[in-house]
Amino acid sequence: MNDLPTPRPRRRTVLSGAFALGAGAVLGTALPGSAWAAATPVISGCAAWGSRPPSAPVKLLATAPHKIIVHHTATPNSTDYSQAHAFALSRSIQDSHMDEKGWIDSGQHFTISRGGWITEGRHSSAAALAGGTQQVESAHCTGQNTVAVGIENEGTYSTVDPLSAQYAKLVDLCAYICAQYGLRAYQIFGHRDFNNTECPGDRLYAMLPQLRADVAARIGGSPSWSGWPVARLGDTGERVRSLQHLLNSRGSTLTADGSFGPATESAVRAFQTTNRAGVDGVAGNQTWHQLSAPLGRGAAGDAVKALQVQLNARGQALVVDGSFGSGTEAGVRAFQTSAALPVDGVADARTWSRLLA
Repeated sequence: MNDLPTPRPRRRTVLSGAFALGAGAVLGTALPGSAWAAATPVISGCAAWGSRPPSAPVKLLATAPHKIIVHHTATPNSTDYSQAHAFALSRSIQDSHMDEKGWIDSGQHFTISRGGWITEGRHSSAAALAGGTQQVESAHCTGQNTVAVGIENEGTYSTVDPLSAQYAKLVDLCAYICAQYGLRAYQIFGHRDFNNTECPGDRLYAMLPQLRADVAARIGGSPSWSGWPVARLGDTGERVRSLQHLLNSRGSTLTADGSFGPATESAVRAFQTTNRAGVDGVAGNQTWHQLSAPLGRGAAGDAVKALQVQLNARGQALVVDGSFGSGTEAGVRAFQTSAALPVDGVADARTWSRLLA
């Protein structure tokens, strides 16, 4: 797993509320007048479903996540909708992750059963979410385990949709995560957006635009996601130059000349291999998703150079020095205004995708 180079500045609106931590369960209640109008979900903690202790200490990160990644368990579509089944599922997942994969604990942060029961996956995930400022390092998506909340949905959704009760709880949980961490609805993605996998299944993946819309109806804001461009061998221009800077921010040593030649293709393939994306040498959806780190005031390095290159391509005159100062922040704000994006001076995934489009 790869840490992104610059933590995302938090956009969290502080929500005052009470959490009861007892019997292994987490219960939250939204206050009247809060930005999020629905009751928060009940999450059964590790103690409630009888988890094993982690085989090594779980790492609590000082930074908040900046996205949610939706998975399916690729297990049978059970017709047992009981809480007891949900607890047994959580134990089975933990056993598989620890005994077969060799992980220290369950890989995901949360699991939603087909009956709509939400359980904590990796230890301390619920407490971190309740606090709203930290996250537990996970093992659910290569390249994203320090920056994304992972939600497993019981079942296989390649040809059928999730049950309505399960989907409703997914909306509840995503809305609550967004409210706690200051995320926007368009920051909800599927596992296949990052790694070369069928997860979360064709049908559940196709429901993500509706999921974003349903979450946005709870927390406000636009749910729209415009997607990423494609850059490949033979392309030239500022998009390629930004790609080269971003690859350099992850350890490549390319000359950022704006020409997509064999060296750039090789660097893309190496990056895709490391992050378990489809390896084709073409910078598309998975590659851009893995490369695009949110950047804000105070960030520095090659990723900032990539951002400055794109802003200059949109008519600004920044010095490409890799330092995110007041000028770069003003440039991001100006672009966000022109693109009808939330204006906060932070280059998140949607700002990146619009710049690169």
